[in-house]
Amino acid sequence: MLKLAELLSYASFQITFLNTEYFHHKFLSSIDIHAFSRRFPKFQFVTIPDGIPPDSPRPGKSIAHSLISLTDAAKPAVVEVLVSLRSKSGRPPTCIIADGIMSSAAVAAGEEFGIPVLAFRTYSACCTWTYFHLSNLIEGGEVPLPDKDMDKLVTCIPGLENVLRHRDLPSFCRLEKADDHLLYDFFIAQASAMRRASALILNTFEQLETPFISKLASIFSKIYTIGPLHCLSNADDPTALASTKSIFWQEEKGCLTWLDSHPSKSVVFVSFGSVVTFTLDQMLEFWHGLVNSGKPFLWVIRSNAIIGEDDPRKILEDLKDNTKGKGSIVSWAPQEEVLAHPAVGAFLTHSGWNSTLESIYAGVPMICWPLFVDQYVNSRCVSHVWRVGFDMKDSCHRSIVEKMVRDVIEMKNEEIMKSMEEISKQAQESVKESGPSYCNLDKMIQDIMLVNLENINRRD
Repeated sequence: MLKLAELLSYASFQITFLNTEYFHHKFLSSIDIHAFSRRFPKFQFVTIPDGIPPDSPRPGKSIAHSLISLTDAAKPAVVEVLVSLRSKSGRPPTCIIADGIMSSAAVAAGEEFGIPVLAFRTYSACCTWTYFHLSNLIEGGEVPLPDKDMDKLVTCIPGLENVLRHRDLPSFCRLEKADDHLLYDFFIAQASAMRRASALILNTFEQLETPFISKLASIFSKIYTIGPLHCLSNADDPTALASTKSIFWQEEKGCLTWLDSHPSKSVVFVSFGSVVTFTLDQMLEFWHGLVNSGKPFLWVIRSNAIIGEDDPRKILEDLKDNTKGKGSIVSWAPQEEVLAHPAVGAFLTHSGWNSTLESIYAGVPMICWPLFVDQYVNSRCVSHVWRVGFDMKDSCHRSIVEKMVRDVIEMKNEEIMKSMEEISKQAQESVKESGPSYCNLDKMIQDIMLVNLENINRRD
């Protein structure tokens, strides 16, 4: 969201970036706000409460309760912000770009004020299409899962009948946890609200997801595919987004020097993102699998990633000591730079959408271990739609890790290597000037400018 806002600021729009108080304070502590303001003089931040007491940990009682609390708090807060902006400038904003994961408050406010709303869905087109059919899964008797056959194919999502298995549906579809029912209902409601948006923005590129982009066109009259956004952002000015590369974690740049000492495509990069946690047993299975593969590895393990242990920091220190000579463990890494490094030949990932796109752009085959919501869909697409990696969901046994690492690093699967080379080239071409994503961003900017001109003429 922030990268898109910066690109629009470069296009001379006045940007008001609405965020929760909690995350805004974390953001401010990680950047030079004065340098940011000099770079983006028409950019202002506005905050709203998230409905959780300030002294309570995030995400609060659960992710589901956190999302519901934020949605309830956002409804009056967004209206209040729009009233304030209108009183200051004498007119309401030209448009609202809302995070599609919880667009209901913005869509309702846009309808009240007569402001077009563009829903920005930061998931893949395939996963977005899946979310629009959550009700179908219930009506078709596929959720709750009718039996324990997790490899049974889903039959009631058009276009995915021979692709998704029950185990590939978003994690909350398993209805295993108490708040999964809340999440399921929440996402159904948000998908319904998103249908009322004037347009859909997707962080993907046309060649990667043509079938699902076409299907989404049956819901939205305008769709702007502008991904991979992290590379489109860098196309015009490589330094433009230096302030937002890593907002919440301190990067250990020394890992790039460590990579310099390794041959081309010999290193496995391991990172499960900024949210995923795992048990000590899971972590040790990964560690033994990586060590047994005999391939050097660079592993990102956050200090808060290990759960269920009294002294996770001591465990992490011991693991680092035992890893010397076999690999390197860091608390956080500059992921885009790591993936672009010639020494990296495989990416063991949680299959978050940003990580997936970054790996595709860099041309690094993936080994997927998803744990949450859209990651289950993404990993299936990686292995069986785009065929640019392996999917090891629901298992992290050391023997599987060892085999998949060897298969990728030793390039035993020619189909994966060939597919990744082709798709990576398409991703790189899409963000070049005159490329599809570059042109789609320009088209979106022109369309917003046209709305602004029409508003001015209407007032005159």
